[in-house]
Amino acid sequence: MTATIQKAAVLGSGVMGSSIAAHLANVGISVLLLDVVPKETNDKEKAKGLTTSDRSVRNRFSEQAKQKLRKQKPAPLTSKSKLSLIEAGNMEDDMQRLSEADWIIEAVIEDLGVKQHVLKVVEGYRKPGSIVSSNTSGIAINEMADGLSEEFRSHFLGTHFFNPPRYLKLLELIPNRYTDPAVKTEMKDFAENTLGKGVVEAKDTPNFIANRIGTYGFLITVHEMLRQGWSVSEVDSITGAVIGRPKSATFRTLDVVGLDTFLHVAKNVYDKVDGQEKSVFQPPAFMKEMEERGWLGSKSGQGFYKKVTGENGKEILELDVDTFTYQPRKRIKAKSLEEAGRKTSTREKLKTLVYADDQAGRFIWNILKPLLLYTAEKAEEIANNIAAVDQAMKWGFGFELGPFETWDAIGVEQSAARMEEEGETLPVWVKEMLHQGYKSFYSSAQEYYHKGKYLKINSNTKNIDLGKRKAVQGAVIHRNAGASFIDIGDGVACLELHSPNDSIGLDAIHMINTAVYETEKNYKGLVIASRSKNFCVGANIMMMLMEAQDDNFVEIDMVVRKFQQAMQKIKYAKRPVVAAPYGMTLGGGTELCLPAASIQAASETYMGLVETGVGLIPAGGGTKELYRRHIESFPQHGKKELLAAANQVFEKIALASVSTSAEEAKDNKFLSSTDNIIFNQDHLLYYARQKVLHLYETGYKPPLRQKIPVTGKTGYAAMKLGAKTFHFGGRASAHDVKIAEKLAFVIAGGNVACGTLVDEDYLLDLEREAFLNLMGEPKSQARMQYMLMKGKALRN
Repeated sequence: MTATIQKAAVLGSGVMGSSIAAHLANVGISVLLLDVVPKETNDKEKAKGLTTSDRSVRNRFSEQAKQKLRKQKPAPLTSKSKLSLIEAGNMEDDMQRLSEADWIIEAVIEDLGVKQHVLKVVEGYRKPGSIVSSNTSGIAINEMADGLSEEFRSHFLGTHFFNPPRYLKLLELIPNRYTDPAVKTEMKDFAENTLGKGVVEAKDTPNFIANRIGTYGFLITVHEMLRQGWSVSEVDSITGAVIGRPKSATFRTLDVVGLDTFLHVAKNVYDKVDGQEKSVFQPPAFMKEMEERGWLGSKSGQGFYKKVTGENGKEILELDVDTFTYQPRKRIKAKSLEEAGRKTSTREKLKTLVYADDQAGRFIWNILKPLLLYTAEKAEEIANNIAAVDQAMKWGFGFELGPFETWDAIGVEQSAARMEEEGETLPVWVKEMLHQGYKSFYSSAQEYYHKGKYLKINSNTKNIDLGKRKAVQGAVIHRNAGASFIDIGDGVACLELHSPNDSIGLDAIHMINTAVYETEKNYKGLVIASRSKNFCVGANIMMMLMEAQDDNFVEIDMVVRKFQQAMQKIKYAKRPVVAAPYGMTLGGGTELCLPAASIQAASETYMGLVETGVGLIPAGGGTKELYRRHIESFPQHGKKELLAAANQVFEKIALASVSTSAEEAKDNKFLSSTDNIIFNQDHLLYYARQKVLHLYETGYKPPLRQKIPVTGKTGYAAMKLGAKTFHFGGRASAHDVKIAEKLAFVIAGGNVACGTLVDEDYLLDLEREAFLNLMGEPKSQARMQYMLMKGKALRN
């Protein structure tokens, strides 16, 4: 099947339907997007003399949804060019075209009767063997399948995408009782390998796995907030990153999700359970009042938070749920929070908080205890194993640790004893587990407890765990604080970046040199990888700033030279070097990728030479390499082409442009046309290694050293004029112009004639000189300091 899903159809062009269509287009699948026919024309259509029989009117809903994809934030499309793969239609005129689709996804409103009707119609048009799935957040899959043919039911299942589909990894697969196991397996493989999803099989129960547990957790937190008399922002101050949850914590997350959506999901469970469980899924009255007022969150402009403009500029206020007024935000301060903040891992932070006897500790215990007990009680009902539950919560809700991993972190024996002391009843299987001598739910990251033994977690063979590889005896060849050199098998080595702040310092530079040297001697090639949140966010700004403030420019010059030399070693290595970027790949991180023989990027890779944001220009060869890529994209290298290339590079670097995806990075020439993009980041190291092996086996030779044609004084003048135009228009400060002029001089190749051929070392010297000059500028130092303190650019 993975080779045969070439075309899909999505029925329903709402937010989810259109976003699913966008993600399918992202991976190169043609999509037919259908919606209902409008009952009447709107004012614009009437003005054009159109009627409900005109095709443009009949396709209005799906066409409007398609066009909205261009402007939505965050962007559902990896590139606007992908929109051409989506064709708009309607569910009256185009149903016969469902016979063209290999996969039909129903994404209409969350109403069982409507879904059953749509699926019955689909049955009359689909081709035998095509997959049909429902994107539902909690409606019973078996009930939808009732009354349909045996062949249809065997190819039907639930595919619950989490919103937004491009960014959230979780896809819950929910088979009905008749689903062919081969269909389920093939869909799982397709979703993982092509769509880039983390797939979890869920049982056909209300809200499946993630929404069942996640909604319960949110409501328990809300009930505890009311019980203790806390405010919305006080809760958020301790339910976010400090306990391994997203920064949006509890109520900011609900604002993003939308209160109406959350209440609908909660009602799914409320209507189908009873007793104590039903009471938890009964939202408090203030939430229903918010829904009636239309205070739904981000999409309505206000919810639990509201952004206002006052005397002090823009400010975010929190909702007082008693008075329905918005007040300044508050934070909880507690000794346990301070202690937790000093811990390095989430596991240590959780343990510190859970057993602390202060208001923060008690609050965290009071929301974690019922969540852990509820999850354990429902685990067998909703999932095949506890690992699936943890994966669902991590991939769908952004938890760093799933519920059972959390329970392990705080100590199962210790916390279970406390629960029983407080009058709670442990689920029978948890008591049996402890009685049998099993002290944790996981024996390792790869083995989970299941009915009296530890079982291995089934994972895709393309998931290469670098941490697990490093644990193999002798795999780590060299290591320092900034990076490690690792044997990853098949004759391929890996340079793993692991500085504390994902930045490049002298340690990492030293290891780059070591890695290239060792690879040329003993390996087929080298992969440059990372396991941090981001691939690499650039050079160590703090180190540079401290040296500049001490007027130690000799040291800065030495560091920049070493970095430039290391990048040249990557470029001209005798064995292929493949960079494997993902996430933020900025400044020096981009410079680390540009000289590589090839780049194997994750789809969600955000590349850019952003040094102007801290008052500098790229100095590790990034300017040179980006300019080289641009001129190579032109068939000729005449004056016109050189000026066009220089201007394009100047604009990208001067404006610190960052690609919003790897696809856009390719459009911006940070990636070449031959570089590869994959959607499952877990497979990144596998494909990078395969790329190394392919290059080696096909007789890789490093590039020849060639001189580069530059625009010289002609291009420099043109770029300077562009910078000054921005200044005169109020879009750039005087210091922006100074930085831009330094950048223009480097790109132009200095005071030479247009078309002059210069060597790489000459351009590197220009880069380094401009960089050092800007390092001495007080305003550049102020920008660096502001970035370190505030995490954003200062425009001084």
